Amino acid sequence: MEDERVGAQDVGVGLKPTPTLPLGPFALSFICYATNTHRGAMSTDKNRDFIREAIDVDLENGRYDRVITRFPPEPNAHLHIGHAKAICINFGIAASYDGQCNLRYDDTNPTREEQEYVDSMQEDIRWLGFDWGPQPYYASDYFGQLYEWAVALIKKGLAYVDDQTADEIRENRGTLTEPGKNSPYRDRSIEENLDLFAQMKDGAFPDGSRVLRAKIDMAAPNINLRDPVMYRIMHTTHHRTGDAWCIYPMYDWAHGQSDAIEGVTHSLCSDEFTNNRPLYDWFIEKLGIFPSRQIEYARGNITYTVLSKRYILQLIEQNLVSGWDDPRLYTLRGLRRLGYPPEAIRRFWTEAGIAKRSNNIDISLLEYCIRDQLNQTAPRRMAVLNPLKVVIENYPEDQSEMLTAINNPEDDSAGTRSIPFSRHLYIEREDFMEDPPRKFFRLAPGREIRLRYAYFITCTEVVKDASGEIVELRCTYDPATRGGNAPDGRKVKATLHWVSVPHAVPAEVRLYDRLFKVEKPLEAPPGGTWLDNLNPDALKVLNPCYLEPSLADMAPGDSCQFERLGYFCADREDHAPDAPVFNRTVTLRDTWARMQKG
Repeated sequence: MEDERVGAQDVGVGLKPTPTLPLGPFALSFICYATNTHRGAMSTDKNRDFIREAIDVDLENGRYDRVITRFPPEPNAHLHIGHAKAICINFGIAASYDGQCNLRYDDTNPTREEQEYVDSMQEDIRWLGFDWGPQPYYASDYFGQLYEWAVALIKKGLAYVDDQTADEIRENRGTLTEPGKNSPYRDRSIEENLDLFAQMKDGAFPDGSRVLRAKIDMAAPNINLRDPVMYRIMHTTHHRTGDAWCIYPMYDWAHGQSDAIEGVTHSLCSDEFTNNRPLYDWFIEKLGIFPSRQIEYARGNITYTVLSKRYILQLIEQNLVSGWDDPRLYTLRGLRRLGYPPEAIRRFWTEAGIAKRSNNIDISLLEYCIRDQLNQTAPRRMAVLNPLKVVIENYPEDQSEMLTAINNPEDDSAGTRSIPFSRHLYIEREDFMEDPPRKFFRLAPGREIRLRYAYFITCTEVVKDASGEIVELRCTYDPATRGGNAPDGRKVKATLHWVSVPHAVPAEVRLYDRLFKVEKPLEAPPGGTWLDNLNPDALKVLNPCYLEPSLADMAPGDSCQFERLGYFCADREDHAPDAPVFNRTVTLRDTWARMQKG
């Protein structure tokens, strides 16, 4: 693969820093480790991608001795499924080379960061099945080193203090077709810049009055190279460093240098940072520090949802969803509450692959991975969501019995359970029609069907209230069909799930569906906004529903299949044994695809 980087990264192994600028302890420990490890340890994954191909070349030619990646979230929001792609790529690739992936928080903007997000990100990453080692890293841990490196650039004449306002800097930056204009402060002496930068650090100036900029080229075709801002003044308390600093580094300055400090070999990031790579390389070259390499991949956009933090916040602030953990959002907190298994999310991103160009991944692939995982692992249970009462008139009034039910037909080791049966039952209202069409095979007057694990029953009478609504069915059962088979070999065309009325556990069931009704939610309809694409049926709350008794014993977060209805999860926040709450994770089939075909 052709090496797209320029400058110091072309010197070969590049494992030793120049003596002029000190490296931090993390990079030094990496150097000691790397020089004693086996050179060129190759990934053996069958499914190759362009990132692994590039890493293989780097290991073969001795550019690096070991693979170290990093996942660098900014702790100002909760993670979503798009972040899960970055997590899977960075942690997964490092693991495939027996390397290391660092969790490093990009905590360089104290006005937006909170410890809550730091903690939740660690919880999400561990839930996905990954670990970062003894401790996470923080860009704020490197503020002292970053400051010293900024001073070094000033001494080289490669950085200067600018007194222009943010609006003036933006106006003078130029456009894609016109070059920018040099700042009137660009040619300050090195001594003046050093003095002003020291005063910035010491708190002598108010917020926004000055910035430190790299001195590159205001006519560069890549706008990112037009004297980018490195530091801004912010008299704000930081969640980790307190009031020790009142200048804070910009992302482009902090990120690449943090990679170098940690000895990160491959800085894997989404393609929105492609144009930032020349700046990433420029800083490394001019400082002569560890030559981390940036490689970009396509972001993972998914149909029928939005992943941008800005749009998620708008949904939350307008009370269109209940919060960051709303199961209709594709935040990892929301998906965990919805009942998505982490194994399925990892598989989804493996199936989606690593591409160079952005693509829109069909959400049906994600739902397929969820169904396939839960089909193998989720126990089966019976629940009735829209109940219609059934009275079996020839079953003894005060009698009940225990029947044997299979826990999971896909897993013999899951065993069986006992379920109660009695004279009074609930079935789904949709499973009965008084005047059925030709292809309706479920219960109807005079028709015989099978109750799952139980008996054949035949409807003999329909009971209605004063308004004409059906409130009860009278049926008879055949005692010889216990277990669901007739000794005379007769067949029925339908098997229905059910729950015994005296043993039923009342519950609330929340039917979650896709938050948006169109594939590309941000494409507003004519005369409307993107919010007009919201699916009004994304949540339906059913109460009371009735469950078989064993479902009351499920712990918050446990998943199961409600037979014939879908996969459900005991809600992590609201579920309790005396007041069960279940969320629908996914339907049994892709009903959306069938609707589109129809």
